[in-house]
Order: sequence, then C-alpha cells, then structure tokens
Amino acid sequence: MDDARRPVVIGVDIGTTSTKAAAYDASGARLAHHSVGYPLDEPHPGYAEQDARHIHAAVLETIRTVVAELDRPVAGLSFSTAMHSLMGLDPDGRPLTPSVTWADSRASRQAERLRAAPSGLALHRRTGTPVHPMAPLPKLLWFAEQQPVLFGRVAYWVGVKDWVLLRLCDTLVTDHSVASATGLLDLRQLSWDEEALGIAEITAEQLPQLVSTTTVLPGLTAETAEATGLPRDTRVVVGAGDGPLANLGLGAVAPGVMACSIGTSGAMRVMVERPGVDPLGGVFCYALTENRWAVGGAINNGGIVLEWAGEALAPELGEDPEEELLALAAQAPVGSGGLIMLPYLLHERAPHWSALPRGAYVGLTNGHRRAHLVRAALEGVCQQLALVLASVRAAGNEVREIHAGGGFSRSPLWRQMLADVLGMPVHFPAGHEGSGFGAALLGMQALGLIPSIDVAADLVRIEQTARPDPAAAAAYAALLPLFGQLYDALLPTFTSLRRLAPGLSPE
Repeated sequence: MDDARRPVVIGVDIGTTSTKAAAYDASGARLAHHSVGYPLDEPHPGYAEQDARHIHAAVLETIRTVVAELDRPVAGLSFSTAMHSLMGLDPDGRPLTPSVTWADSRASRQAERLRAAPSGLALHRRTGTPVHPMAPLPKLLWFAEQQPVLFGRVAYWVGVKDWVLLRLCDTLVTDHSVASATGLLDLRQLSWDEEALGIAEITAEQLPQLVSTTTVLPGLTAETAEATGLPRDTRVVVGAGDGPLANLGLGAVAPGVMACSIGTSGAMRVMVERPGVDPLGGVFCYALTENRWAVGGAINNGGIVLEWAGEALAPELGEDPEEELLALAAQAPVGSGGLIMLPYLLHERAPHWSALPRGAYVGLTNGHRRAHLVRAALEGVCQQLALVLASVRAAGNEVREIHAGGGFSRSPLWRQMLADVLGMPVHFPAGHEGSGFGAALLGMQALGLIPSIDVAADLVRIEQTARPDPAAAAAYAALLPLFGQLYDALLPTFTSLRRLAPGLSPE
C-alpha cells in the first residue's frame, strides 16, 4: 500500500499533568503529535485533584491538532490513561466531584485501616490492587465517611478516561485494565468484587460497564466530530491504563521482559500470561489483554528526588541544575561512603504501600559532603526499584531482561547506577514513545492493522545497553539488605512523626 494511503491510529494518552496525542502507522512511525497541559490542584495537604472539564478540552484540542497535520486516513482513536483516578457523576453524567488522582493521599487512614484488617491482604491478592490511598477503593470509603451527603448524591463512580469516553461517544464503559487498578475488580472472574463493593458502600450499578481493552465503540457524537475534525463513524478503541501500555512503548511485551521507567516517579512492570501477586502483597497486577497482565510496582519518588536535592542542597545552582547535580554526585564513591538515603519525600508505594514513611539519611558522618548526599539520594531511588524487582521475582515471575526509559535515561551516571544496583544489563530503547504508542498499538490490534501487540518487540530498537560493573554491583548488593531493613526499623518513628506534626500529613 502506498504510504500516503496507509491508515494511522491516534494514540491519546491522558496523563496527570497533560494529554498527548500522536498518530502512528503500522510500521511504528510517528507522523504527528501534540500535547496540552493542565493544572494539578492541591487545595489541602494530601489532595491532588483536577477539573475533568480541562482534561476533556485537552483531549479535543490534541486530537484536532493532530488530525489537522495528517494527510492520511485515520483508522481510529485509542486511549491510555493515568490509573487510579476517581470522580463522582450525577444521573446525567455531570461531575459532582473533581477527578481525584493517584497522587491524592487523603484516604491514608482509610487505607491503613483496610490494610490492617484480616481481609486486607486477601483483598489485595484477589483484586491485584494494593490497599493504598492511591486506589479508588479507600477513596470511596473516604467520601462515604467524610462527605456522606455528596456520596449519597453520586449516581456513578468512574475514572477520568471513562468520563472522557462518555463525552466523546455517549457510552459509559470502563476497560479491564483501568478497572483492575481500582481495588474493586476480581482479577480471575473479571467482574466487580462483591466484598470490595460492600466495603466501599456502592453497588455494581454505580460503576461503568466492564469491557475488554480492545473493545471498539461505534463512533463519535456529533459535537465531538465537529470539535475534532473527524467523521462521526470514526472507530474508538477503549484502550487501557498507562502502566501496562508503557511496556508496549518500551518493547517490553514478552513475558520475562521488564519495563523500568523513571520520570517524576518511577515504576517496574513485567508482562505475565496469568494474573497473580506475591504472597506478601508487594506488587500490583493489572490487566492489559486476555493473555497479558502487568505485574510490578510503582514508586512515588523518582526524578522528584533529584529536583529536591537541587532545591535543598544546591540552591545556588539555579532553576535547572540537573547536569551540575549529576556531576556533583559523580564525585562521590559507589555507596556514598556508607551513607544511605531513604528517598520517601512523597511517602511511598511499592513494595510497602504505605503513606507513613518519610525521607531519611542514615549513616551520616562529618566526612560526608554535599556530593555524598546527592549521590545517596540517586542511589536510594535505584535501591527502591531493586526492592520492587525482588518483589516481582518473589511473586514467581522470571525477569531476564530490562528495558528502561524516562527522563533519567538521559544521564550516563544514572543509567550505569541503575544497572549496577539491579545487577543486570539495562537496555535503553531509541526514542521510545511510551503509553501513547502503546495505546496506538493496542488500537491497531483491535482494528486489525497488526496481528498482535507482540510486534512491539520488533518495532522498538535498543539504542544503548548499560552493563553492571562487577565491583559496583557487589557493593550495592551488600547495601541493599540494609536499605530494605530501614523501612521496618523506622516505621515506629514515622508513625510518631505523623502524630507530632499532623499539619505535614494528610488527614
């Protein structure tokens, strides 16, 4: 087929701070792209919410801009979304609440109570979602307890992508991937979990219809078609959560190939063919397709730790000190002279799934200088990812290869540090496209343009590989058990600090 006639799929990635749309053809070529940002509102400590109308407007603008740049037919749209969002709608589908994002920790006490209950671990293992304030289940309990009048008025509880698709296509559905991150879905039955619904004090009728990630909706509303420049019969693939789709964007789609991403936060995920979590509940398990599930863990503190180091330890370096900070860290030895940093500046998720921990330096002496403190902060991020890797393996999953991406991958120091701490070669794809590319590939499979999402492994080219230095890897392997033990050792201190300084913790 002539390239000018080869159809494209537009992947739309609804993120926490922006929506990105990009058009791809079946060869993986990106032909047009556009991004629109929007605010993340934090009106109270622990709150992180958004006006969903801003997100809907951003979706329309990004699609419209991409369509205007194309000279090829659009086969369809396919969606990715940040996971764990929650919003309440009235009977007519109008928002009664903001979109409460994954970063919102107001439900910390509800999550702790559920997690400590006899059924807490069983709930995690059955639904695949950790009992953590990021998840919709504790958030629903928070609304029921803290805003009961509003809670009683809500007709439907949905995620932000569910609501956007309602506006675009006049259909209220949620895909198995997004649903598997709510804490409300029985992974093996792919139906709403009755016990979880009872805890949340809602009914299945208040949730969207469950559909597969490759479900194709019949078309756009007249209003959406006019706003985007697309025909009304444009096919819309429901899509999935951004985590599992990011694996596709990194070419980590085969079982045993792990995707590692570090942006502001970080995550590690490996694809498996059957759902399941480890016995201790250290990892999540989210759906992608009927035979691909993502097992892994996310951490709150990735690149944000380097940003904090610049502001707190080297303010004279100015507003964009990343290169100078990394050069400073390179001056300190592997292991930072016995200095360990717990990088829990924004509390933490995997593998402990608790809003209690705070950051800490341990082992500080008068021989340590600023370079040691900065390096220890970077090492702490990598060591936290190593704990996630260990939990993924403890769940019985093979990890034989790692693909990594994200803002951190620009730094040779951080690339090498990650390989040394994980004790494995880490492959860095060239120009990886992330969740939006994954959404487009999923859409191509749904629309019959590619045989399966497995082609992602062939479309993503490895640009560079960081291989562990034996001496550095041995040093980090010796430090990792100490790093892992510090969480449990300091947990009583974290608990007391929250009680003594309540203004610094979400209620």
